[in-house]
Amino acid sequence: MSTLIEGATLIAMDGAHGAEPFTGDILFGPDGIEAIGPGIVPKDGDDVIDGRGKLVMPGLVNSHLHSNEALYKGRYDNMPLEVWMLYAYPILAAKPLAPRLIYLRSMLVAMESLRTGVTCITDDLYESPKSELSLMGAVVDAYDDVGIRATVSAHVVNRNFLDTIPFSRDYVPQDLQDEIGRITPMSTGEYIAFVKEAHARFQGRSGRIGTMLAPSAPQRCTVDLMQAANELARDWGVPFHTHIVETKVQGVTGPQFYGKSLMAYMDDLGLLNPWTTIAHSIWVSDDDIARMGRAGVSVAHNAISNQKLGAGSAPVRKLLDAGVHIGLGSDGISSNDTPRIFDVMKAAGLMHKVNNPDWARWLTASEVLHAGTLGGARTALLEDKTGSLEVGKAADLLVIDMETANFTPLHDIRNHLVYCENGSSITQVYVGGELVCEDGRLTKVDEKALLAELRAMMPEFVAYTKGVEAANRQLEPAFTKVVHRCYGMDIGMTRWASDV
Repeated sequence: MSTLIEGATLIAMDGAHGAEPFTGDILFGPDGIEAIGPGIVPKDGDDVIDGRGKLVMPGLVNSHLHSNEALYKGRYDNMPLEVWMLYAYPILAAKPLAPRLIYLRSMLVAMESLRTGVTCITDDLYESPKSELSLMGAVVDAYDDVGIRATVSAHVVNRNFLDTIPFSRDYVPQDLQDEIGRITPMSTGEYIAFVKEAHARFQGRSGRIGTMLAPSAPQRCTVDLMQAANELARDWGVPFHTHIVETKVQGVTGPQFYGKSLMAYMDDLGLLNPWTTIAHSIWVSDDDIARMGRAGVSVAHNAISNQKLGAGSAPVRKLLDAGVHIGLGSDGISSNDTPRIFDVMKAAGLMHKVNNPDWARWLTASEVLHAGTLGGARTALLEDKTGSLEVGKAADLLVIDMETANFTPLHDIRNHLVYCENGSSITQVYVGGELVCEDGRLTKVDEKALLAELRAMMPEFVAYTKGVEAANRQLEPAFTKVVHRCYGMDIGMTRWASDV
C-alpha cells in the first residue's frame, strides 16, 4: 500500500527546486517515492492524507555521531577535547559493556533522533576497550528494530595513546606510561578481519543498515591500517570516515609528528578521496582546503560539539567555495549532548555570522538545509538513496504542521525551519516509506518501557564509571599541560576560529 499526501507544501532539495518551497502532492511507499506533482490520482487501497497546512521535506541526516557516548549525556562540561576524552573515551580501567546495555544505549539515541526528524544517522561507533562483533550487533539490532536508517562503523585506534598526542610523554608519569604501554591495540590484520566480518553480517540489513571504514584519525592509526581501510572503502563503495584537525592540539600534531599538516599528510598518503568523510576540519589552512576541494572530500560539520569543547569553528564558506561537500553532525551524545539536527542547523546558521564581517558570505538558510539533508546524505555516500524528495529515492521524509507557534506568523519557511523549528511540529516521520513516528510516538518500539529499563541499569553503570574516572583522572594534569603548551604555539595560522 502506498501513501498519498495531497496539496502539501514541499521542500524537495532536488536539482529542480533545491530548498525553494512549492505546492504539490507526493505518492510514496516501501519501494520508494512514486510520484511528485499536482493532481496525483490515488490507487485503490492507498492511504490519502490531506496535506493542507503541512510541510513535507526530506528527513534530516546526522552525518557524524558517536552513540557510545550516550550514557554520559549531561555528565561532563567545561573541558577541552584532550581532557574530556580521558573520561568519555577512557584509556585505563575500561571494560566491555553488556550487549543489552549497548542495545538500550543505541535505542536512546535512535528514538530521540526519529522523534526530532532525523531519519538517517552515521554512527562512528567506538567501544572501550575494543570493538567486538556482538557489541556492534547490539547497536545494529537497535537501529533495525526502531526503523532508522544507519551507517555504522567500527572506529579504531591502533597506536599507543601517548603516541597520538604531542608532548604527552613529557608530562605523563613513567608508571602511567608503562601501564598504558601494556595495552595492546588492534593490529591491522585484526581490524581488517573484523570489518570484513561486520560488513558481511550487517551491510544491507532491512535495506536500511550499512557499514563504513573508520580509522579514528591519521595520528591515531598506522599507515598500513589506513591504506588497507581506504582500499576496502573504495572497493565496497562505503565511506572512509575519520577525524582531522578538530582542535589546536591536533593542528600542532601534524607539524610535530610529520613536518606538515595532518591534511597534507593524508593527501600525500592518497587518503583524500571522494569517498573520504572528515569530521570537524577546523584548524585547516588555505592549502589544506585546496587539497580537500581537489579531492572532492566531504566534511561533517559539528557546530554544537565544536563549541562545547572549545575547539573552534570550521571554515564552512571556504570549504564550500573549494568544492567540499558539507553535512551536519551532532557528534557524540556527551559533547553535544543530543542527536537533534534541528539544533545543529540553528547553531550552524548562527555561528558563522560572528567570525566574518562580510555578511554576503554568511550561510543562507537554504545552504544550512542542504547540509542537513542532501549534503549529509553525500557524506554517507547515500545521496542516490536519501536526502531529497525525488522519484525513485527512498521515502525518508517528515510531515510538519505549519499551524504551530513555530511557524506563526509564517514568513520564509526556510528561515522558520532553521531558526524556529525544534522538531516539535513534526506529525509524521517515514523511513523507507514506513511510518516510524506519529505525533511524537514511535510506532515500532515501546519507548517508555525501554527508557525505564535503561534507567534501572544506570546505577550499576554510574558506579563502574566513577571507578574508571578515578583511574583516568591521574592523566588530567599532564594533558592540561599539553593543551596549554599547544595553545601557546604558532602553527602559522593567524586566527583562533577559522574565518568563513
